[in-house]
Amino acid sequence: MNKVEELIQQLCPEGVVYKELGEMTKILNGYAFKSNKYTSSGIRVIRISDVQKGKMSDKDLKYYPIEMMDEFKSYILKENDLVMSLTGNVGRVAMLSERHLPAGLNQRVACIRTKNKEILTRFLFHFFDQNQFEIGAMTNATGGGQKNMSTTWLAKYMIPIPPLPVQQEIVNILDTFTQLEAELEAELEARKKQYEYYRNELLTFGDEVEWKTLGEICLSTNNIQWKDYKNVNFQYIDLSSVSRENNKILGTTTINYQNAPSRAQQIVYKDDVIFGTTRPTLRRYSIITSNYHNQICSTGFCVLRANQNIILPRFLYYILTTARFYNYVEKNQEGASYPSISNSKVKQFRAPTPPISEQERIVGILDRFDALVNDISIGLPAEIEARRKQYEYYREKLLSFEKAE
Repeated sequence: MNKVEELIQQLCPEGVVYKELGEMTKILNGYAFKSNKYTSSGIRVIRISDVQKGKMSDKDLKYYPIEMMDEFKSYILKENDLVMSLTGNVGRVAMLSERHLPAGLNQRVACIRTKNKEILTRFLFHFFDQNQFEIGAMTNATGGGQKNMSTTWLAKYMIPIPPLPVQQEIVNILDTFTQLEAELEAELEARKKQYEYYRNELLTFGDEVEWKTLGEICLSTNNIQWKDYKNVNFQYIDLSSVSRENNKILGTTTINYQNAPSRAQQIVYKDDVIFGTTRPTLRRYSIITSNYHNQICSTGFCVLRANQNIILPRFLYYILTTARFYNYVEKNQEGASYPSISNSKVKQFRAPTPPISEQERIVGILDRFDALVNDISIGLPAEIEARRKQYEYYREKLLSFEKAE
């Protein structure tokens, strides 16, 4: 920070010049790639879903035949191009590296390419990654449900042009934070794979233990009789309440006799394990904490109440996270457009029941892994979030300039 301030005092003490983005860069609109021509390899198609906040996503990649390149050669992207979403969550920006290439620019994604040496691409990236730009982009976008941002508006957006030494020093500082965050995210991915491996290994048993169906090792549950609770409020857990990222209950709605949805029927207790039976391969499962004891969950969940003389609740929970259970669910779900699996079919799944002492040992190991990769207060996600906030704090401070008269 001190060095940036010194450079500003030396090089632009009267403030920084602002210019329209279109004056400093070339802005490209994308090509209408046809989804029926996507292939498993070739030229990567950079779509809106690939552009996440500050980074490129490598999920669900799409490619175009390389022999068709002549059709869209003017839309071929280069290393260090900035790409920005123009539809939906408009204003998200990412920067392309060599590993993303060869790539073509899809429609409703903009490419921002510098056309002179007055501005560093990496400086532009950090500038557009600011929350205030995204807010401005959303405010000026058109459309009701689906927002659309115009490249005409984008071209007129005013950007600061501090002297290059100032830009470079700001980039150096902010890149230190983003690099650390990237390293932590890579470590998190590695730990997740390690966790998944050990989880499946630790929960793989043979004939040395007794196997029972979930129905045999779980106690019966009960539904609420709403007429008996006309003046009582409950917290309602529906399918959207459960995070698919960390399997925690993120939020609930308050319901009562007057406004309860038809699916709000099942009473849950602390340590119950719930599994979403609608679109079950989305893996919505969680374990009920004391915060939600004696509350209500949707009939879209199968509620599994462990008989703790046979199986520990958290051991049962981890059984549901295995590849073997996922494969069972995938095989036994019914319905094409809206697949589901019945509670009775879930309870026919056979689970190992090793001695309680062995279950405790396994749960202890898996709990430590789970905290490391999922706990937002003490694990790697917490450290990543702290670094992200640190980056955002310094980014906002470093990219605020006095405007030259």
